[in-house]
Amino acid sequence: MKRFTVVGAGIGDPDLITVKGKKVLESADVVLYDALANEALLDYVPDAALKIFVGKRRGFKAYEQEEINEMIVRFANENCHVVRLKGGDPFVFGRGREEMMVAEAHGIETAYVPGISSAIAAAGVAHIPVTFRNIARSFWVITATTETGEISEDISVAAKSSATIVILMGLAKLESIVEIFKAENKAQMPIAVIHNASSPTEIVVIGNIENIVEKVKANKLKPPTVIIIGEVVKLEQNFRNLKKSTEFSVAT
Repeated sequence: MKRFTVVGAGIGDPDLITVKGKKVLESADVVLYDALANEALLDYVPDAALKIFVGKRRGFKAYEQEEINEMIVRFANENCHVVRLKGGDPFVFGRGREEMMVAEAHGIETAYVPGISSAIAAAGVAHIPVTFRNIARSFWVITATTETGEISEDISVAAKSSATIVILMGLAKLESIVEIFKAENKAQMPIAVIHNASSPTEIVVIGNIENIVEKVKANKLKPPTVIIIGEVVKLEQNFRNLKKSTEFSVAT
């Protein structure tokens, strides 16, 4: 049976994939996987299955989207179960539904397996909740750029709110983001920039709108990163201080 399944790989830690996602990988004939999907997850894929890297980074694409679409249709029409493994959740700025629609237009059965999105989990693993009682009652999730490469106008709207702002794919636009928040008199607003969340190479840089660009440069951060802006960021410092002040002993 020709099938196409979009699977969310979750964030960096490969243990964060869902049980259902693991089962789907175990049934795959072809896996088309992205740069943000931990390659350790390919260990679940049968040895005989075809595994093709189709990811992209800033300034590099292994394949154009049209080529990926063509592979989905071609392999599925060979009576293969094609699995598209995408980082985070494929329906959060991931083109997951777009690719499913391509397959459906060619009479291919489709399915979707949600993944843990960096939009929430990247902050969470740094002990920053996107909402917190009496601090933040809502949160925005925004991609930094439009299809033309311009900064998203939604950031200017979000900067006026009291919500937690989560910006994905925004490192290259950090200086512009900072200027938008300064224009709203939020130079002291706490901000976190998290690189490779939940992975062994995770880096969490904490600052405020005024000094975050300098701190990010000092730490030489590169994509992928998640930017969190709001008073909830202070809770990371609260956790860090508690951790420093608490001594743990192990009974022997």
